[in-house]
Amino acid sequence: MSNKKELRIGLIGSGLMARTHSNGYKQVSQFFPELTHRPVLKVVCARTEDKVKKFAEQWGYESYETDWKAVIARDDIDAVDICTPNDTHSPIAIAAAEAGKMVLCEKPLARTVAEAKPMVAAVEKAGVANTVWYNYRRVPAVTLIKQIVDSGKLGKIFHYRSNFLQDWTISPDLPQGGDALWRLDVDAAGSGVTGDLLAHCIDTAMWLNGGIKDVSAMTETFIKERVHQGTGKKQKVGIDDACIFHCHFDNGSLGLFEATRYARGHKALYTLEINGEHASLRWDLHDMNRLEFFDHDDEGIVRGWRSILVTDGDQPYMDRWWIPGTSIGYEHTFTHQVADFLKSLETGEPCLPNFRDALETQKVCEAVIDSANSRSWKDTQVKWE
Repeated sequence: MSNKKELRIGLIGSGLMARTHSNGYKQVSQFFPELTHRPVLKVVCARTEDKVKKFAEQWGYESYETDWKAVIARDDIDAVDICTPNDTHSPIAIAAAEAGKMVLCEKPLARTVAEAKPMVAAVEKAGVANTVWYNYRRVPAVTLIKQIVDSGKLGKIFHYRSNFLQDWTISPDLPQGGDALWRLDVDAAGSGVTGDLLAHCIDTAMWLNGGIKDVSAMTETFIKERVHQGTGKKQKVGIDDACIFHCHFDNGSLGLFEATRYARGHKALYTLEINGEHASLRWDLHDMNRLEFFDHDDEGIVRGWRSILVTDGDQPYMDRWWIPGTSIGYEHTFTHQVADFLKSLETGEPCLPNFRDALETQKVCEAVIDSANSRSWKDTQVKWE
């Protein structure tokens, strides 16, 4: 019989992210056995009973609900995990915090800064643990980048560039709205690639390189009208299909970012590169366990980009998995975030990014959209520590 303290999870949502989070909860105790808390899959909630019942059976949840308010009202729930469309994040998170529940929320934090600010206020007033699932921070190679940057090995940083390219919305016959396609509905999503894809790039960038001060952006919606699954009628598309922006960071470096769902041949090309005074780093999600590094201090005859396979036990998180030379995947990043959240409950330190961090990312996203709409530079008002 385990003597670990139970963390009773109430998961809201039953889509892709609900699956990744559930897998993280189920795996964490096996691979991080020293943690004093153990997740218990108490209840999952979704609107369609047949669907949520099957999800509960598949993933081992003890029960299910069809109304998120019922989850929050239950006395046997310690933490509410929000895996729902963006328009529901704010009301669920605020209600959960006011009920004294810990809150874990999928990214982005909300559709707008105006929605996000009360969420931050609610969790801070209640004093409840909170985190936002920007999982790419937990890729071992990306965490290693953080360690190298923080060591000062790159020297003064001049450039940060990142892109996130997909191709799944190119067909004009693809509808908008509904369970699977809410990301194309501006009322549900708030924005398109900016809040969905660039939010990841922005969170990682500020974590690695500090606050983004101002932005200049352009967006495009290539298909102007789509049939809405809710009404069956063709209506205007309100989200951005593609976005490019450049920026100044607080440290004086320049940033260049691009995201699109119209890059034929790319399913999830997420890359980043940092150029510093002494060295450079680059990473590609398609080869997520590999980090490329250039050090100008190397002897000239052997100076060049080196490839670092991030699988050794002294590299971030890798001592928890297999043997050196064998890789891990996308799903492990969620296990790492669960582990970090559980560890934060022991130490009392926040599990970053928390809601306040995610608010700063939201500010950049909103400034990007505002800049594109006004065709002008916009200050982000970001306060990054």
